[in-house]
Amino acid sequence: MANLNTTVRARIDNDVKVSAEAVLQSIGMEPSDAIRLFYQQIANRGEFPLELRVPNQTTVNAMNADVEPSVYKSSDDLFNDI
Repeated sequence: MANLNTTVRARIDNDVKVSAEAVLQSIGMEPSDAIRLFYQQIANRGEFPLELRVPNQTTVNAMNADVEPSVYKSSDDLFNDI
């Protein structure tokens, strides 16, 4: 068994904490287990275990665009619009 003798502390938005803990509870995992797993993956891989990417300008523009979503009554209408 691992020698659990160090504490890690972080401040986090309460809404994020509550949402994340609900997900963890649904899979039977305690928050401390998730944090240990995350740190262990960093140590095992020698890198951040998730791919983080900075969006290019086209993606940023698309995310910031004020566009009304299209509504289609059928798949034929959708494919005719492409």
